[in-house]
Amino acid sequence: MSAVLLPPWQPDRGVEIVAGTPPGGGLDRTARALALALGAAREPGVPVSVRNVPGDGSRKAWAYMDERVGDPHVLSISHPNLATDRLLGLASFDLHAYTPIAILYTEYLAFAVRADSTLRSATDLLKRARVDAASLSVALSTSLGNPNHVALARIVQHAGGDPKSPLVRVFDSALDAVADVISGKSELAVVTAASTSRSLETGQMRILAISSPQRLTGAFASAPTWGEYSLPCEVGAWRGVAGAAGIGESHVAFWKRALSAAASTAAWRSELARHGWAGCYLDGARLHAYLEIERKEMAAALQELGLLRNDAAFSGRKTTERNT
Repeated sequence: MSAVLLPPWQPDRGVEIVAGTPPGGGLDRTARALALALGAAREPGVPVSVRNVPGDGSRKAWAYMDERVGDPHVLSISHPNLATDRLLGLASFDLHAYTPIAILYTEYLAFAVRADSTLRSATDLLKRARVDAASLSVALSTSLGNPNHVALARIVQHAGGDPKSPLVRVFDSALDAVADVISGKSELAVVTAASTSRSLETGQMRILAISSPQRLTGAFASAPTWGEYSLPCEVGAWRGVAGAAGIGESHVAFWKRALSAAASTAAWRSELARHGWAGCYLDGARLHAYLEIERKEMAAALQELGLLRNDAAFSGRKTTERNT
């Protein structure tokens, strides 16, 4: 007797894409760009909406996902913090508490200052990091130990300073970190490049350097890379899509197909170019292999830089963990 083949699953009601930042924040930009690309791909055949659940370094968004176990009609924008939060003891869960489906792109990090900052160039920042890193106040987004924090620590370390010395201020959104620098409360922001776009347009900020392998285009074309200063700081923050815990193989198969189609559209390529994102679509076995490699690399980097929560030196670092 032959096996009965069940019809493939597809959504039968509206789909939510959950973003752990407020409107205009980094994860929100991803969610809205993805919704646009899904529409261009004519997927998933039902209405798609974006739900913003900001707060606690995007952990409130994951709490929202926890209430929707087994529901394939809700997706969330995922990011490296899910690994680093677990490594630092800031969360008891990681991405595998949910259902990883795909990585969409990587965005590189801008080291940005106010337009009138006395830090006129990356060289000035490196000198300060070498002679007086403790005087640097730095605004980061979402969480300690994330790629932004690792990039900052690497630059300070390579300059000859103590990577634990800068005063780090952490915000729920990169837009809040940018606003903190513009207001003069912090001197430097280390945020995704796209988060500085508006402030660059209005002339309120300047970018000293970007952690990309080569110069970005568009509004970021004049910003040098750290490689141009012979510093090995190619650090990016990927953005991906995860489903709720407990969804089935047929649900994952549907979303892999739909997301792959969306990532192939001209609309998606336009969003990549507009925001300075580097497309790197991964799903299936390649996705899970990448996540495992990244977890090991991030653990090693955090240990080397003295940023792991179980490192004896960690408690000596000056940090404001959450600013609102």
